[in-house]
Amino acid sequence: MNVETLSVLLRPRSLKDRIADAAVLILDVDGTLAETEGIHRRAFNAAFIEAGFDWYWDQRTYKKLLRTTGGKERIQAFGRTRYPGICLSDSEVAKLHRTKTRHYGRLIAQHTCRLRPGVAALIRNSRARGQTLAIATTTTYSNIDELLSVALEANWCDLFATVVAGDDVARKKPAPDVYLEVLARLGYGASECLAIEDSANGLKAASSAGIPVLISRSEYFRDDDFSGALAVVDDLTELG
Repeated sequence: MNVETLSVLLRPRSLKDRIADAAVLILDVDGTLAETEGIHRRAFNAAFIEAGFDWYWDQRTYKKLLRTTGGKERIQAFGRTRYPGICLSDSEVAKLHRTKTRHYGRLIAQHTCRLRPGVAALIRNSRARGQTLAIATTTTYSNIDELLSVALEANWCDLFATVVAGDDVARKKPAPDVYLEVLARLGYGASECLAIEDSANGLKAASSAGIPVLISRSEYFRDDDFSGALAVVDDLTELG
């Protein structure tokens, strides 16, 4: 072994190397691929108006509610906390959430929501390297489709080996269920994968499944505790 080869082997791997070395990149959606939480908030408020509720989620309220993963779960949590005298049934919550989902699709189409910096390059370069891409998220498949059909391409699903959404598993993040399901579907070990997340709940979910995590800070979760992450960056620019 010559000196030059030994130098390369002993050189610490950069974050870009760690990304390129992963067999599978598992991507979160909201906040990670695109800054969508503000659009979700507006869609919730539009649904409340349509349903005749006097509820309104400002940015501060919504940021607190994001600690609860899942849109239906947030509706239930808000109702229990702010309006304990109102008890919405599961069917009422589901109907309200469907209305919200419809408004989300409308707003995404109107505003042509774009991917965050570096995301498109990461997807393009990872496919060129032959890496497998997957999605693990707490949002619904319809929300993913609304976003990525606009932000990526109409056949965006062809880019990903599997997509695990919140309704596909029993427990949402911070439980590891979505990540465990991705591993089961693809047949890879956790150490062969790298998760890209933007929140502490996402970090906990992937870490609990044994998957190393890269955090790309987003608007609503910038102040989360990211202890245990492989690295924390402001965006994915130049990391693909």
